[in-house]
Amino acid sequence: MSTTRPYSPGDGGPEPSGASGMPAADEATDDVTAVSAVAPAEPSDGAPEAWGRQVRRLSLDGESGVVPLARDFTRQALYAWGWLPADGAEQRAAAEDVLLVVSELVTNACLHADGPDQLFLSCDKKAIRLEVSDRGAGQPAPRTPHQAGRPGGHGMFIVQRLCLDWGVVRTPDQPGKTVWAELAAPA
Repeated sequence: MSTTRPYSPGDGGPEPSGASGMPAADEATDDVTAVSAVAPAEPSDGAPEAWGRQVRRLSLDGESGVVPLARDFTRQALYAWGWLPADGAEQRAAAEDVLLVVSELVTNACLHADGPDQLFLSCDKKAIRLEVSDRGAGQPAPRTPHQAGRPGGHGMFIVQRLCLDWGVVRTPDQPGKTVWAELAAPA
């Protein structure tokens, strides 16, 4: 489903600054290797399902090789959150879908929005939310009509097909946008 809703149905929107344990936007780190992970210690039984909301943030502003950097960062988060190593085909497919959607969103920011500024990941028992911020003015949308045999133009079509929902957030009087997508957690 293509949408410009800033948040998925039932989501009350962003948490107030500091409520998620993350610094406010003006306090965010510029260090690409810094991982602002707000994750409780692993439960004694090792079950990731018992964890609360998991959050990771990566600055991509001015970096080169951002697509593989974003994929590697996301893969590390999936390992930390128990999605990988996959226990079965469904979990493996879910992790691969997340990595593909991250690649598509970051690639679109590179091609159409002067590059991505930040990748934000959050996960709970039900879903993973991916957000890629950039300074571009364009509006992402699946190419219509979709022509499967032609090269290029498949990114947002892929995102639309794999995700529960996706959309765009714009802040009034500020350049850029955040493109978000949500995928279901494996059962």
